[in-house]
Amino acid sequence: MNTTEPDRRRFTRIHFDAECEVHYAGGALVMQLVDISLRGVLLKFDHPLALDIGGEAEVNIYLANDVLIRMKTQLNYAEPPSYGFFVKEIDLDSMSHLRRLLELNLGDEALLERELEQMVLD
Repeated sequence: MNTTEPDRRRFTRIHFDAECEVHYAGGALVMQLVDISLRGVLLKFDHPLALDIGGEAEVNIYLANDVLIRMKTQLNYAEPPSYGFFVKEIDLDSMSHLRRLLELNLGDEALLERELEQMVLD
């Protein structure tokens, strides 16, 4: 990763330790969630992933027995063991769970509201 490149992230990431399932054309894997934002997830997997940059995958994050965040993503970053996925699509229930997760961890409702507005404008 180029460290001289400015950080272009506009969405706050929170560190969150959870296992998640990644489903893609090559199969399905259990990966470790490192952090999450409204726009993406950073996952860890100790082996090379058989998915090219730009490849699509569904990421399922289980927060509790009955709480699931399901998102359709695109692989944007791959430097094993780290893989960054951009959220392309998320259903309403998953978005509600993600919003609540961020709200609890950010501790700043105004910041979350600004980020939600930014998502709508993009």
